[in-house]
Amino acid sequence: MGEQEVTEPGPATVAAWMARARELEPASVDGVSYGMPALLYRGKPLVAVAQTAAGYSIYPFSGAVVAAVAPLVGDLKRSKGAIAFTDAHPLPPDAFDALVRTRRAEIDAALDG
Repeated sequence: MGEQEVTEPGPATVAAWMARARELEPASVDGVSYGMPALLYRGKPLVAVAQTAAGYSIYPFSGAVVAAVAPLVGDLKRSKGAIAFTDAHPLPPDAFDALVRTRRAEIDAALDG
């Protein structure tokens, strides 16, 4: 099997979510976590957004963060470490903002604890 073909609006959608994360946490920097391009905050993975065969997945690198924002994502598919969505069933912007802010607070608590 060949590699999955990445088509629009996928890359633009991923870029838009990552740009929003940078707005929410200007101190974040580009990096890699678990083999995925991710934003890092204080040296820890903050968030990654990836295009998948089924749509997109948001990874906050924390099961506790996924659980914390679960009420905001409605019936979108979730796993312990990710939230999946599609162009037809998008992630609500307030859920993404809460995810990034909650993960940032989790990192701060762990490092400043």
